[in-house]
Amino acid sequence: MLIAMPGMLDDNFTGSVTLLCQHNDEGAIGITVNRLSDFTLGEIFTQLQLECSDEAVRTLPVLEGGPVSPDRGFVLHTPREGYESSMPINRDIMVTTSRDVLADIADGRGPQKFTVALGYAGWGEGQLEGEMLANAWLSVSADTDIVFDLPVRQRFDEAVGRLGIRADQLHTEAGHA
Repeated sequence: MLIAMPGMLDDNFTGSVTLLCQHNDEGAIGITVNRLSDFTLGEIFTQLQLECSDEAVRTLPVLEGGPVSPDRGFVLHTPREGYESSMPINRDIMVTTSRDVLADIADGRGPQKFTVALGYAGWGEGQLEGEMLANAWLSVSADTDIVFDLPVRQRFDEAVGRLGIRADQLHTEAGHA
């Protein structure tokens, strides 16, 4: 996961925690996991004409996954095979972009844990590497507790804490040895 440093100049990522989903020679893609959108999952179900009678599921928040394609949905979830367009991120987390996972969630047959996001973060070839060298991001291992279990507003502090520091100890300047 990428943790935005306090000096992050891009307002889209200030104070963000972004789960890196894919990183190769062509660039990187991630889903921000600590920004609430203005939507609930019930509103997404209504737009997709999916019936869901579970009010607890209908009131779940939907995240702002990033500034790219904010009309496109992504479901981060615990491993479950069989969805049309799923990709494993690690052994504990998958991402799916197809409607079938949402249909299963609406029917109460979905993955054990999940979170839904609109949009994604994208970096071109070498861009993320350059931002890392410029100290725009910290990195920490992906963690299902942060992605699925913690309240959204606690995810940044917890991700920073996994590095053994507190968020108030972060500084906009970094040194190089």
